[in-house]
Amino acid sequence: IKNKPYIKSRFCRGVPDPKLKIYDVGRKKAPVDEFPLAVHLVCDEKENLSSEALEAARIVINRYMVNNCGKDSFHMRIRVHPYHVLRINKMLSCAGADRLQTGMRGAFG
Repeated sequence: IKNKPYIKSRFCRGVPDPKLKIYDVGRKKAPVDEFPLAVHLVCDEKENLSSEALEAARIVINRYMVNNCGKDSFHMRIRVHPYHVLRINKMLSCAGADRLQTGMRGAFG
């Protein structure tokens, strides 16, 4: 991210809600000292992560942990929130799409 974050506000309307709805999975009410290990995933680089990528990571990690150690043997919390708005130019992929699309005209949304 080079510049200031581009967030959802009253000036930037029409932004869809993030796909990430659940931030805590596993045994949420367990005390801190009940689990013998704490793991933190930290990235050393600045990068744009979409809410779809965070949701996909949550689903995969949750399924792996439930299959390997049971649903009451861990607690996972996602601590980031997808504030930054990532705009994409949606393209059609059907027959005759070139007659329906406008290319890059009005691509911001």
